[in-house]
Amino acid sequence: MNARAEILSRIRHAIGDTPASPPVPRDYHRDAVTGPGDVELFAHTVDDYRAQVHRADESTVAEIVTGLIAEGARAVVPPDLPQSWRPRGDVVVDGAPTALTTLELDALDVVVTGCTLGIAATGTIVLDGGPGQGRRALTLVPDHHICIVRTDQIVDTVPQAFQTLDPAKPLTFISGPSATSDIELNRVEGVHGPRVLDVVIVR
Repeated sequence: MNARAEILSRIRHAIGDTPASPPVPRDYHRDAVTGPGDVELFAHTVDDYRAQVHRADESTVAEIVTGLIAEGARAVVPPDLPQSWRPRGDVVVDGAPTALTTLELDALDVVVTGCTLGIAATGTIVLDGGPGQGRRALTLVPDHHICIVRTDQIVDTVPQAFQTLDPAKPLTFISGPSATSDIELNRVEGVHGPRVLDVVIVR
């Protein structure tokens, strides 16, 4: 018996009497998406993640978004963000005519986007590069992200979200401002993305 066979034989002997692994419970919520999720729960859980929540209707989105941008700050938007959602003032359109470089994005203060859905149970916003969302770098480089979520985009649970999402798309899950902690639990924001997140919920 060569060395490899002997090692494998010892392993088989050692684990021969090991009991089978217990079954993994699969009893989490699997309710189908039947309509808009719990908007108030979504607002509450988003707030728990240190993001700021704002309410609007279609006619007031641009006004509220403009008010969230500091005086003198420069904003960037994806090319297909609805005109009625765009802030007033100095606004740069990514991809018009070419995509901004990372250095150009870093020189901008705020990005305004839509999303593909929000998850009420976790306060999570999901982007997939679809209409009004732009490319992934757009929401990772500027220091302030204003994300617009329509109430009909909110689902209740993570399983419901995955019923809706397309896994072939570039999914980005956002739960509050970018943050991390070291071994002593000192929180640092802005390491992996924006330090400031404003969520505008549109009725």
